[in-house]
Amino acid sequence: MELVLALGIGVLTAAGVWLLLRPRTFQVIIGLSLLGYAVNLFIFAMGRLRSGSPPVLRGEGHVDPAAYADPVPQALVLTAIVISFALTALFLVVLLTSRGITGSDHIDGREPGE
Repeated sequence: MELVLALGIGVLTAAGVWLLLRPRTFQVIIGLSLLGYAVNLFIFAMGRLRSGSPPVLRGEGHVDPAAYADPVPQALVLTAIVISFALTALFLVVLLTSRGITGSDHIDGREPGE
């Protein structure tokens, strides 16, 4: 399972970086989204997620923290999802405005071959 997760993170990262290096702004936005998904998966993987474990410690006597789920990675990823959604919406508005003003969605404003 760890190999599949590592390969998934690697593929998302590679595809995101490749799209970030493209000249069209829509591809850059998709690349940023893929890179964000890869970072979210990485944070989840580093958080040692446990299924079937309670997320909150009880105050009864001595408690083994290894038996409980860590809520911090889940909170970080939830926050990152909300921020990336807002950032993607902002980028799309800027993309549409830029395309309306320049007539092109290339980063430098020129069509290929000019």
